[in-house]
Amino acid sequence: MSNEAKPLNSKMSFDEFKLNSDGMLTVVVQDHKTNEVLMVAYMTKEAYDKTIETGIMTYYSRSRDELWIKGETSGHYQYVKDLYIDCDRDTLLAKVKQIGAACHTGNYSCFYTDLLEKED
Repeated sequence: MSNEAKPLNSKMSFDEFKLNSDGMLTVVVQDHKTNEVLMVAYMTKEAYDKTIETGIMTYYSRSRDELWIKGETSGHYQYVKDLYIDCDRDTLLAKVKQIGAACHTGNYSCFYTDLLEKED
């Protein structure tokens, strides 16, 4: 972990957000310098509160059914630079300083598979 992790202050409480049917908030994560979309994840109130408390992105892993501090096992932390809520208050945009790869495959972004065939 780095000294870049700093406690934050939120202008809104988690209770003001509109959650999905699983009771979670969708989070779109971008590189704070390039705006490249790195990943999409989900937060519970506990994950949001931990993110605000530490300045390190914390999510809820639906597959493992547990809180997940990004980078805790890989060292690929995401340090919060900005947080925005959308107009419907149902999706969070997190702009982060990404250390290493965001994707578990080792790719910088989870969005590396191009689906469209392109003509030259």
